[in-house]
Amino acid sequence: MAVQIRKLDSTAPDFKQLLSALLAFEAETDDAIESSVAKILADVKHRGDAAVLEYTNKFDRIPNGGAASMAAFDVRQDELDAALASLPEAQRAALRTAAQRIRVFHERQKQELNGFTFTEPDGTVLGQRVTPLDRVGIYVPGGKAAYPSSVLMNAIPAQVAGVQEIVMVVPTPDGVKNQMVLAAAAIAGVTRVITIGGAQAVGALAYGTETIPAVDKIVGPGNAYVAAAKRRVFGVVGIDMIAGPSEILVLCDGTTDPDWVAMDLFSQAEHDELAQAILLCPDADYIARVEASIHKLLPTMPRAATITTSLTDRGALVKVRDMDEACDIANAIAAEHLEISAEEPLQWADRIRHAGAMFLGRFSSESLGDYCCGPNHVLPTSRTARFSSPLGVYDFQKRSSVIQVSEQGAQTLGKVAAELAYGEGLQAHARSAELRLKS
Repeated sequence: MAVQIRKLDSTAPDFKQLLSALLAFEAETDDAIESSVAKILADVKHRGDAAVLEYTNKFDRIPNGGAASMAAFDVRQDELDAALASLPEAQRAALRTAAQRIRVFHERQKQELNGFTFTEPDGTVLGQRVTPLDRVGIYVPGGKAAYPSSVLMNAIPAQVAGVQEIVMVVPTPDGVKNQMVLAAAAIAGVTRVITIGGAQAVGALAYGTETIPAVDKIVGPGNAYVAAAKRRVFGVVGIDMIAGPSEILVLCDGTTDPDWVAMDLFSQAEHDELAQAILLCPDADYIARVEASIHKLLPTMPRAATITTSLTDRGALVKVRDMDEACDIANAIAAEHLEISAEEPLQWADRIRHAGAMFLGRFSSESLGDYCCGPNHVLPTSRTARFSSPLGVYDFQKRSSVIQVSEQGAQTLGKVAAELAYGEGLQAHARSAELRLKS
């Protein structure tokens, strides 16, 4: 199957309609999935460990007749350490380097999130305290693929934030444990690893069972069942986001090697058939060269079939009037990953308001950000970068207001509060403030 990537032109009268249709993605609510997830969550809430054990044995095809108890799914610290020691030195070094860079970035982020207080002339002290969550749950996929990078990106900012208990759940289909995932947990400081997954794992983390403590927040990506379960337990616990398909938007002025840009488009298209890869460029000849690179390089890709479907169904090469217009379109798209592959990327970056992460300059491939640059790779998708942010230390903290009113301050504020309270018909509020007035 040859890739048939669509080509758009921003000067066409129907461009906006075509772009909107291309960007449209609504995760369809599958009634069967929603019904199944609702049943599983209710069962876990009611039966606890027994339900989690039953579903895990069934869905993950645990060998030898399945596990007899939940204890079989706990991974001991010595097993995590052994997994780390078993890796080839190159893999072990790469994990440590990535972890260190992620930690340094998030430590810097934490410094910017300290609380504050200030004292008014009458002695009233106001401020904000920042405290970490007590316990968080991290969901790590373990089905079609395993993602040690997700372990690092989710666990390290939680640890930097000061979370004392980090509970990681990861499915192990057919009972097979991924050694890099376990090694990443050892490096990232995960306090407990449980080899369960699916909606039952989300339910166990949200509600708690006899052996699994309830957490305050659940983060991390998963399949449609996991996403549906996270959506349903939100409110009982916090969640990070409901992630959509991965996406990349490349703004290029035509000065980058077209093979590089083609491979950057592939880097997101290979995730799955619903992933989206779009190029914006003012140079028609350069767009043709990128298209030629796509056809040349695609046969060399192990995941060529997935890339082909992604680029055909949801990809585009877009001719724009100029780089200014490219920036305007980029703000409308609000992409998860935005590459500005240009001679002077900062000039255009100043024009960008909405993007999950920006990769500036031709050497800043999105793949580096996925693994080891340091900033978090858990990013808002499906245009939610208009109002949400990458996962960070702030997702594992909460803020409490601090109010210490002085006697003098109560004289002024009490009158104001009483006036407003009477206006709202809340007499007890008003009298509470008035009782503290001297006169």
